[in-house]
Amino acid sequence: MAFSLHNSTSISRVGFASQFLGSKSASKAPLSVSFPSSLANLSFKSVETSRIIAMSKAESGSSDQVKVDITLSPRVNSVKPSKTVAITDHATALAQAGVPVIRLAAGEPDFDTPAIIAEAGINAIREGYTRYTPNAGTMELRTAICHKLKEENGISYTPDQIVVSNGAKQSILQAVLAVCSPGDQVIIPAPYWVSYPEMARLADATPVILPTLISDNFLLDPELLESKITEKSRLLILCSPSNPTGSVYPKKLLEKIAEIVSKHPRLLVLSDEIYEHIIYAPATHTSFASLPGMWDRTLTVNGFSKAFAMTGWRLGYIAGPKHFIAACNKIQSQSTSGSSSIAQKAGVAALGLGYAGGEAISTMVKAFRERRDFLVKSFGELEGVKISEPQGAFYLFIDFSSYYGVEAEGFGKIENSESLCRYFLDNAQVALVPGDAFGDDSCIRISYAASLTTLQAAFERIKKALISLRPAVTV
Repeated sequence: MAFSLHNSTSISRVGFASQFLGSKSASKAPLSVSFPSSLANLSFKSVETSRIIAMSKAESGSSDQVKVDITLSPRVNSVKPSKTVAITDHATALAQAGVPVIRLAAGEPDFDTPAIIAEAGINAIREGYTRYTPNAGTMELRTAICHKLKEENGISYTPDQIVVSNGAKQSILQAVLAVCSPGDQVIIPAPYWVSYPEMARLADATPVILPTLISDNFLLDPELLESKITEKSRLLILCSPSNPTGSVYPKKLLEKIAEIVSKHPRLLVLSDEIYEHIIYAPATHTSFASLPGMWDRTLTVNGFSKAFAMTGWRLGYIAGPKHFIAACNKIQSQSTSGSSSIAQKAGVAALGLGYAGGEAISTMVKAFRERRDFLVKSFGELEGVKISEPQGAFYLFIDFSSYYGVEAEGFGKIENSESLCRYFLDNAQVALVPGDAFGDDSCIRISYAASLTTLQAAFERIKKALISLRPAVTV
């Protein structure tokens, strides 16, 4: 008999839904505080008025004690929490409580950091290399990054055009903050990485979401892009290979996009290339900054987390024209300052492994490809499933929408990607991420950064959970 989270006294499925996925069943969950979505649209003046009223009401019950103002910044209230982080944390808590959950939500390689990289970090500690480094990163690492970008990507930079940060995620946020002003628009193709729109909101910019189609391998239509650019368009974010779809932009398509971008002097491009080395032939990677006329307006972000299995080392970087990079460096100097001295030594060792990471990385990519092939074949044999075969990264973004509208015995109605993920968690004990977190509610993201044995077990669980469901729509 399958373990059900519905009747568990120690773990609340409803708590998972209400806290992390916005379930309508929040009334059954433990007491929590939330802010109305309309708060994000209030002006600073109206928020200040609300703050005074809130304090007055709080003080009305006591004449001798001043209550604390607990209101938050409108900027923070406009930002949604990351569902991938929330689901991953919850799945981890379930596993620690003894629930046999298979966790396929996080984008984290299951491989250990290659030994030569780890040894470089250990040696840094032993040799006392444990003090602050320059804010932008050590000259040694920035020089190595410049060499890598020249040799592998065909783009030339000097060390003062590089900023090393605590992960590529920080680099992206700093870039958005550096170039966007209130009222600017950030163009984001969907499906997108969950943090892109929220980073735009943190900069008081407006995310403009451009949908893509699974039939087009989730690649941006240049004509749609051209129709949506306005005088407020400041930044276009491209991610190739893509999270969550695994799609890779062919060079010819990027050239068409570059032609459109070149017509708009205000429009910059942030090229997120963190999955660059996790790519499956015959697909190839093209850095956007290498295209004619694009160097001056491209901010290239990369890092060590994915390809080198260095997620916990927190090391990434951004490269671009000095004017923009200096602004990123300024922001970093007033927030985190430089990244770990130990991680930077490890980063130098990683870049010393050879072209595209050498044999150590090619071994990982070979395993990822084997896992991808297994999942594509297995899910492709299921009724009512649509798949775009990933050309890179380690995600499968599957369209399960034909199952929406089905009543699941003992669970209720499968209404959307969120409820289907809850159904899989309840009935298959597999943690996945709903597609609405990525801007496409028809799909669910599966991370295959797990062993083939684990993926085989997860597939069998999901398949079994789907047996009682019948597609509501013929595909």
